[in-house]
Amino acid sequence: MSTYPVILHHGGASGVTGSCHRLQISEERALLIDCGLFQGQDADRVDAFEQLQVRFPVEDVLALVVTHVHIDHIGRLPYLLAAGWRGPIFCSVPSARLLPLVVEDALRVGFTRDRALIERFLAEVEGRLTPLPYRTWHTLVDDARHRVRLRLKRAGHILGSAYVEVDLLARESGRAERVLFSGDLGAPYSPLLPAPRPPWRCDTLVLESTYGDREHEDRRRRRDRLKAAIDRALANGGSVVIPAFSIGRTQELLYELETLIHRAKSARWRALEIIVDSPLAARFTEVYRELKPWWDAEAHRRLRAGRHPLSFENLYTVSSHEEHERTLAYLAESGRPAVVIAASGMVSGGRVVNYLKRMLGDERHCVLFTGYQGAGTPGRDIQRYGPRGGWVELDGERIEIRARVETVSGYSAHADRRDLLNFVRRMREPPRHIRLVHGERQAQEALRESLLGWAKEAGHPLTVSLGSGS
Repeated sequence: MSTYPVILHHGGASGVTGSCHRLQISEERALLIDCGLFQGQDADRVDAFEQLQVRFPVEDVLALVVTHVHIDHIGRLPYLLAAGWRGPIFCSVPSARLLPLVVEDALRVGFTRDRALIERFLAEVEGRLTPLPYRTWHTLVDDARHRVRLRLKRAGHILGSAYVEVDLLARESGRAERVLFSGDLGAPYSPLLPAPRPPWRCDTLVLESTYGDREHEDRRRRRDRLKAAIDRALANGGSVVIPAFSIGRTQELLYELETLIHRAKSARWRALEIIVDSPLAARFTEVYRELKPWWDAEAHRRLRAGRHPLSFENLYTVSSHEEHERTLAYLAESGRPAVVIAASGMVSGGRVVNYLKRMLGDERHCVLFTGYQGAGTPGRDIQRYGPRGGWVELDGERIEIRARVETVSGYSAHADRRDLLNFVRRMREPPRHIRLVHGERQAQEALRESLLGWAKEAGHPLTVSLGSGS
């Protein structure tokens, strides 16, 4: 019989989507950390109906803790409730504002378009949401058998993101353990967000490893690289299409583009149109503006100077389908310089696909990636084969790639190898066991070697296991 606590995975142990981790406290008590959808190659590994239902036990789940509101971390929430689970949903205060928007969109796309059903479901979700302030312990259970407390701390990935500390005390044995779930950790120098600070201590760490095998380009120079990529497209008389997730990346890019336009000396840049073609991204951006108290110090300095990083003169939003069609045709045919930000971030659907179908075959234009492209996604194919003059399949159609394809990796919302290593080694009392999740196999293996190398040099006893096995 296993000694509790036990960590199990219902997704996200290997690959970079579908995060769902179970902390089994006892035979009949558990916590869920995230409950996300699989995407790209990860989705290909599961049965088509696997993620449309929840097959793991839910009757023992005391609560769901949401680290952040990306769809690969909360997208299975409708199916969790459909399976009969009725517990509370803990998240940060900003995430509680953003989560219903994500769930509503997920319901419309993959569940139902019946407005009455959607409203009923959203009311159910909002009735279960329990926002927790950062850095404050919340006692979930305190009885003769267990004391279970949890605390959220800022993770710097997107607005509202958190890593989760869980303090467990088994009163009968007197055993105490602190388990930490990293969620997705952000990188230093991210627009709008402070960098995550490591905790004082933990015993066991469940750590993401998305970029465990690489380091980002100099983040302090990434704005220059973003400007250079756009300058090249403008010189060609074309537009720049940036696939970006509606929440997080879109707002960070707007922040950076406002900076470039504010500092611009050329009339071409001062007149450059920035187009956000995503109703969902527009709604998120509006909520981001309302959540200013959670912005970082630099963003607040801009506000005090009278600037509006997420609402500036050159910014245009496209809402209706008719506006989208007109904008698409206008940019594809006119050659008017513009920067278009559209979802989805990995080109797995959404309006960005329509832009790319029209513009990938034209060498005037540029596709600019600023985020991770998961294996098996069209975004990864364009990123990989575009520089060779290859092709990609979009909506069942083979599209030749003649447009310039560029990547500015310094905008990744994920910590890289160095950041992940620093998160561990800067703890006053580092963990003795780390389990690596949310990464492709080679990333997990590389990060394990880095962690074990540090531990050996520091004389710190450490075991590192891979969620993907071994």
